[in-house]
Amino acid sequence: MSLEALVDVVAGIFLVLGASFAFIAAVGVVRFPDVLTRMHAATKPQSFGLLLILAGLALRIDSMSDLTLVLVVALFQLLTAPVSAHMVGRAAFRADQVDRSALVVDEAD
Repeated sequence: MSLEALVDVVAGIFLVLGASFAFIAAVGVVRFPDVLTRMHAATKPQSFGLLLILAGLALRIDSMSDLTLVLVVALFQLLTAPVSAHMVGRAAFRADQVDRSALVVDEAD
């Protein structure tokens, strides 16, 4: 097996795994019962899935400018997903949309 074929296989595995994580995140957003669990599903597996897809894409890119763009997208995702999740959680607490009895530790009080 040549090196190029091996890179194709690894890139394909990354793409399939990334798409699977994104699908799992979408199912979690639809199926989970409350804001905090939906927020978790919308950020954690979706971000990891996108990073896997970008890694698979980066393995197949020949142009340095395109690779730079992929890295910028990955960095932007890693910077914005935690901030948006924090703000959604904070808004949910302030709007009293969280079942506080279901929380193990509630440090908001």
